[in-house]
Formats: sequence, C-alpha cells, structure tokens
Amino acid sequence: MTNNNVIFWNLNLNYCHHLRVFYYFAAVVSCYNKPPIPGIVARSPAEQEVENLSGLSTNPDKDIFVVRENGTTCLMAEFAVKFVVPYDVLALNGIDLITEQAPIALPRGAEIEGKCGSNEAELRISWINNAYTFRIFFLKEVQDPSKGKAIWKMNKMQFVYDTSETAHFINAYNPGKHTANSHRLSALVTPAGRSYECAAVQTVTLISSDHQKGVTVSMSDIQIQPFDIQGDFIFSEAYKCLSDQREQLEETLPLILGVILGLIIVITLSVYHVHLKMTANQPQLPRDRSMYKNM
Repeated sequence: MTNNNVIFWNLNLNYCHHLRVFYYFAAVVSCYNKPPIPGIVARSPAEQEVENLSGLSTNPDKDIFVVRENGTTCLMAEFAVKFVVPYDVLALNGIDLITEQAPIALPRGAEIEGKCGSNEAELRISWINNAYTFRIFFLKEVQDPSKGKAIWKMNKMQFVYDTSETAHFINAYNPGKHTANSHRLSALVTPAGRSYECAAVQTVTLISSDHQKGVTVSMSDIQIQPFDIQGDFIFSEAYKCLSDQREQLEETLPLILGVILGLIIVITLSVYHVHLKMTANQPQLPRDRSMYKNM
C-alpha cells in the first residue's frame, strides 16, 4: 500500500469516528429537546421527613409516628404494641430444646421510615441497631365500583428480630435473624377518608422463618390514617372498631333502658291520675240494696 493510500485510509477512519460522535451527541440533544408527552407530568422526588413524637404521649406505652411529604402529613399512627416471640434454648441435659417466650416492647427512641402513596403506604420502625424491625403495610382499594365506595386496610405485617440480642433472648439456641410475616392479612378495614380508632387489643399472629413459630403482635389504643389526611398533624373523622362500638353500646344501654323505664312509670302514673279524676266526677251508686226501694 502506498503512502497516499495510507493517508487516505486514516482520513476516512477519522472522518467516520467524528461522524459517529456527532450523531451520538445529536441523538442525545434531540432526546432532551423532545416536547413532553401529553398526559405525563414530570415530578421531582418527594421531600420526605419522619417524626417520632412518642414523647408527647401521656401513655408511656403508646407511640406516635408521623410521615410527611412536601411539608404535608401523609401518614399518622398512634398505638401501643407488644411482641411475644418464641425461641429455643438448650435444656439442662444438653440434648433437648425448650421453647421460651420473649416479651418485647417498642422503645421510645425507635427510628422510623415511611412511604406514602395514593393506594399503598408503609410504616417501618426499627430499634437497637436494626436488631428489630416492625413494618406495617396499608392498601387502599375500591370496594364497590358501582358506587365508587373505597376503603383502606392493613394488608401486611412483618417483624424482623435477632435472637442474638441478649437483652430479650437469653441463652438462645442457634441465634440469628429471623423474619415473621402475616398471611393474607385484612385488618383495620376503614372507609376511605377516615382514620381508624380502637382502644381494644387487636392481636395478629405472624409466622416466623424460625421453624414456623408463631409470633404474637398485640396492638391497642390505636388511631391510624395512612391516606387522605386533610389537616397537618390532624386525624380525619374516626371510624371506631366493632369492639369499641360494642363497649360504647354496653355503656349507654343501661342509660337508655333507665330513660325508657322512667317514661313508662310517668305515663302509667299519668293515666292512673286521669282515671281517678274521671271516676271521681261520676255519681256514686248505693251499695246497700235496701236503698234501691226508696229510689
């Protein structure tokens, strides 16, 4: 190959390389300069902040959690929760295993994370360097499409625990992390736009990865709203659980029965009084038969 041919070949290669670079940048610029697709709005990531306000609670066992996005409250939760976790320990004979129960309470200084959405939400609480993590998942769905009636509910619960944490798990056999999950959970069913309130204890059993043991989660003094919060730090109108409704009915029923009984007594006395007046104005017939002869 002559020198002229080599120079010509190199010029062609440089030209092709620069042409490819030119087309690449042209394609990138055209992508950025494309007009927005109708119906699609570009959104910046939501600015999220979480707050553990448990210190404001007058009940030492009750915690308060708030998740806010873009300066507005999107999830609020108040509740007291306790966990009972079964775990194995080695028996004195060094052969058999014995199941013990570890009661675990949620501390005041727990760390929280949250996720808000139009139809899905999540609250994540962890403590003792992530030795424990409690996650609650919420779902909003249309229950009656013909009427547009929507509800929200708690559709999943998860508890991650570490049996090597010796403050609660004493002499645990084969210690390590385990995950307990709910199965087909549908709890706290509430009409959309309202908060759920329940003073009674609500119990959920989770199935653990530790040989399918049952972890008990007991929640009480609950008020939760994961969707459609209208006021900042303010719950919407409360929807009371059936237990609270029944308890309220049991409290008011004696009062209602007392009022009804009082009305019956008043009506009876009034009728009797009217009857006495009417009979007092009628002429008295003689009771002695001998008096009939003189009439």
